[in-house]
Order: sequence, then structure tokens, then C-alpha cells
Amino acid sequence: MIFVTGGAGFIGANFILDWLAGSDEPVLNIDLLTYAGNPENLASVEHDPRYRFAKLDICERDAVLALMRELRPRALVHFAAESHVDRSILGPGEFIRTNVDGSFALLEAARAYWGELEGAEREGFRFLHVSTDEVYGSLGPDDPAFSETTPYQPNSPYSASKAASDHLVRAWHHTYGLPTLTTNCSNNYGPYQFPEKLIPLMITNALAGSPLPIYGDGMNVRDWLYVGDHCTAIRRVLEAGRPGETYNIGGNDEMPNIEVVRSVCRLLDRLRPDPAGPRERLLRFVTDRPGHDRRYAIDARKIGRELGWRPSETFESGIAKTVAWYLEHQDWVARVQSGAYREWIATNYEAR
Repeated sequence: MIFVTGGAGFIGANFILDWLAGSDEPVLNIDLLTYAGNPENLASVEHDPRYRFAKLDICERDAVLALMRELRPRALVHFAAESHVDRSILGPGEFIRTNVDGSFALLEAARAYWGELEGAEREGFRFLHVSTDEVYGSLGPDDPAFSETTPYQPNSPYSASKAASDHLVRAWHHTYGLPTLTTNCSNNYGPYQFPEKLIPLMITNALAGSPLPIYGDGMNVRDWLYVGDHCTAIRRVLEAGRPGETYNIGGNDEMPNIEVVRSVCRLLDRLRPDPAGPRERLLRFVTDRPGHDRRYAIDARKIGRELGWRPSETFESGIAKTVAWYLEHQDWVARVQSGAYREWIATNYEAR
């Protein structure tokens, strides 16, 4: 068995679905089901005997340790995190609690559990920490892409909290010998992403005929990674990654935000034409967010060289799959757009 934290969220849910599609090994999903944790993401495996769920705060070290002692996982894959930069700017405290305190609690639970293992069980255990490229800071237009040795320079409360958790994972390996693995990924997109992030927000707003808010001049550049490719990379790192190592995971698809939004508009215009005209008419440039990093880019040569992983999707193929999924799952979108979500959108965008 493996444990997955945050498995009801966007990337965690995709990982569990991918895992169970390709493996008979059971998985326990530990998730507190906060605003972006949606058990409906896993409805297709809810009654699968290989899938178990525990509603639990990752900060509850003793409860996590008790589950580990009971179910004896061979690995813990740690996705659980507060992950939206804008939310971290408005309310950083929850990011420190979940991303720093929660990761510390999990590391301590894993260390205690691993210390009780013997033989092959001890040798084979892994703690895989899923992190972000945002810990590296911001790149200039001609700077080389982030590598695993790029110095950390986080610029938002979110990225600072993830940087802190990365440092804890590294320290627990070097100090205590805990067999850890860390992955730092670029911007994910794909099915089940909560519609506060750029791509699903643009899809849902465009379908509703609502404004498409673009920060600043729209030229902030990100490396876009289809979530299915991210899942296969994590599986590969868990399978063959060297304990104590970090692996950067990217899609090799740098693109300015404005071009991402235009791509979404063009796809929707073709697949679901709007009688009022092309969706680009809805573009609205709004006040930039504080400390908005200009460019991220991932150098993923290490994972390719050592583990043989490369992304399968281009941005063109991945965004086509993503837009098609949202068009086919409008009922899912409607259910996640709760009153609390609408209040968040109003708080973050209306004053801009």
C-alpha cells in the first residue's frame, strides 16, 4: 500500500486515478477536504476495494503515525498543500500551517514509522514530497531554466512556505537518514483543477460570457505541464529515484499567460461558438498582483537522463484535452462553484 496526502485535490486526485488505472497496489488518501479538496474527483474509484479514504489533518502527527502502523505503507506521497499564490497574499497563515507545520508533522510521523521497520520494509520505504518551481524565484527573459541546483529565492508567502517544506525534507534525509525524494514541478493544468487557477478560470468565465481577467500586461511566462505527465513522472521517481535527490519536472512548454488565454478562447470558439462573437472580446487587463514572478522555466534534463522520463503531451494536445474535459463536465464545474468560491473571486478580482 501507499499513502497519498491531499488526494482529493487537483494533482493528488489525478495521481490516484492514474495509480489505480495502472497498478493493483492499494492507496490510502489522507485529505481534510478543505475548499479545493473535492471527493467527487474520485467518485469513479469510491467503491474500488483498492481505494481507502481518511479525513484527517496532516498536522495530526499521532493520528497519521497510527494509520501508518496499522496499514504499513511502503511509501508516502505528499501532495497536501495550500497552493494558490493570490490566496497566500491575502491570508498567509494557513499556508504556513499546512505547508510548513503539516509537512513537519508528516516527516516526524514517517521518521517514527520508518525507524520501527526492519529489513526489506525499511530499505524500500520512501517519503516523496511534491513541490513547485516557484521556490526558485523569478527568471529574466534570457536566464537559463531552473535546475535542481538553482538557489532558492521564493517571492510569495506560498512559495516561501513550499521552500520551507523542501528544506525540512532535505534536512530530515541528511540528519536522520529518512529516505526522501523531492520533485519540483512547473505549472500543472488538466482535468479536475479548481477554477481559481488560470486555465479553468478562463474556461469557465469564457463559457459564461464573463470577463477574462489578465494580470498586468499578460506577459508573465510559465512552463506548462499536463497533469497526466506529472503523474507519470511521480510514479517514475517513486519507482527509481535515488533517496535524498531532487528531480525537476517540466512540460518543456514556456508560454506567456496571454497566449494561454488566447489558446483557450480559440478552442472554445471552435468547439462551442458564442453567438456574441469571439471570446477574445472578453479579455480584461487588471492590476497585477504584488510580487508577481515574471518567468518560470524548468530544466528537466536530470529526470530524463537518470530516470528516462519525458512529457508525452505538448501544450497544444494537453490544452485540447483540458478544454474538452471541462466542456464535458459542466456539472462538476457547477458543483464546485459554491458561494465560498464566488466570494473568493469577488475578493481577489473585483477591486482590480
